[in-house]
Amino acid sequence: MEDKIVATFSIVGFDPETKEWGVAVQSKFVAVGAVCPWAKAGVGAISTQSYANTSFGPRGLELLAAGKSAQEVLDILLASDPGREKRQVGIVDSRGNAATFTGSECHDWAGGVTGENYTAQGNILVSEETVQAMARTFETSEGPLAERLLAALEAGQNAGGDARGQQAAALLVVQEGAGYGGFNDVKIDLRVDDHPTPITELQRIYQVHRAVFGEGRR
Repeated sequence: MEDKIVATFSIVGFDPETKEWGVAVQSKFVAVGAVCPWAKAGVGAISTQSYANTSFGPRGLELLAAGKSAQEVLDILLASDPGREKRQVGIVDSRGNAATFTGSECHDWAGGVTGENYTAQGNILVSEETVQAMARTFETSEGPLAERLLAALEAGQNAGGDARGQQAAALLVVQEGAGYGGFNDVKIDLRVDDHPTPITELQRIYQVHRAVFGEGRR
């Protein structure tokens, strides 16, 4: 059976001051957070989508950890994938360098944009304005990385978002030693797997999470 398309929009970002890496994503695809976002503290973050090749997550992080740049990792991953023209990928490395790829067989509208410390991309979107809105919002927003990513995701939805509608959203942020009890690096890992307004619900859950854990180490 052919894999289901992971049509979505996402933003991958880095905060050079706090040394946080993260991904925020929304899709008309159940439990998108189990497929697209990948991140490792001190290494980088990746979103793999559109008939997602989930091996791009762990393999990409391994290559980033070995010192490859975001673009070098992207080139290596795509070179070994015969289905590359169906894929969409966004990568930010340990230095904030960003790279994005949209295959020629991704469904319109599909594309991405990179900037300092971020990459935004999406497919089966209402228009290009979704990724442009995410980019503008990330560039101009302030505060914790998680909030900037969520703001960018909301801006993308307000600009049109996924042409098929909404279903699931996720937020993943990593920072060295910021996990529960300081035992791991997963600072935030929140998912809305099936909801009529998943970004709004994700924002609500984030506020609950912050009220309980705050911005400091758990």
